[in-house]
Amino acid sequence: MRMEEVLEQFLPSSELAPQRLHQAMRYAALGGGKRVRPLLAFAAGELSSAPLARVEAVASAVELIHVYSLVHDDLPCMDNDDLRRGKPTCHVEFDEATALLVGDSLQSLAFQIVAERPIAHSPSLQLEMIRLLALAAGSRGMAGGQAIDLASVGKTLNQTELEFMHIHKTGALIRAAVLLGAHCGDGVDSGQLDAVNHYAQCIGLAFQVVDDILDVEASTATLGKTAGKDAENNKPTYVSILGLNAARELAQELHQNALSALVEFGDQANRLAQLADFILRRPF
Repeated sequence: MRMEEVLEQFLPSSELAPQRLHQAMRYAALGGGKRVRPLLAFAAGELSSAPLARVEAVASAVELIHVYSLVHDDLPCMDNDDLRRGKPTCHVEFDEATALLVGDSLQSLAFQIVAERPIAHSPSLQLEMIRLLALAAGSRGMAGGQAIDLASVGKTLNQTELEFMHIHKTGALIRAAVLLGAHCGDGVDSGQLDAVNHYAQCIGLAFQVVDDILDVEASTATLGKTAGKDAENNKPTYVSILGLNAARELAQELHQNALSALVEFGDQANRLAQLADFILRRPF
């Protein structure tokens, strides 16, 4: 897979000091995962005829931030999981201190990539793209969503509160992947960017709704991570709040809204539409 090759090139060699840290970074980032966020970046890049090298850089940066979040989420102080992408989690394979440093290093590498590589047609747009990625990763995005998630364990949330949490925890980085891919090229006006943004918001929430359904219905072997963890940890989910059937209906509604946002792009948005279908139809 092309994305695997690109990530291999961006990640430090395991022979470069500190070898154990670099080995652990490669262990966490390579050889697994659906690469949904990079795929979304590439698909959005087709809307703006973006050069491949630019999209490869932003797709890699988004994926590295996603992987860092998984490494940290699996730590005993967070979700305390021992399986990720079908293999032992980073802190189990190495140790907790190394896993913490792996997450820190992957996040730093992500921003190094988007700072060093030419990813936009102007320096001002490149700075805006870096700001967008930082916002998606930080306290007003993914990290903030995780903080809300941790604070919500054992509590009863309504649907609006749950949606607010997942707009940040899951949706922010998915939205960043789509917008960054579109920004890598030219020819997408502000109105079209609004449509792309709406697609990204809908598909980001749909991804989480489906994830909650899969946690209930899929096996550990299918998921590549421990099934049933949400219920075991008493976490609020779309299934626990809405019930299984209503959660399925919500996923369908979000999927349809995402597709509707793409109508004006015609065939250029085929890959984005296909990815929306994939996100919805991961086996329940």
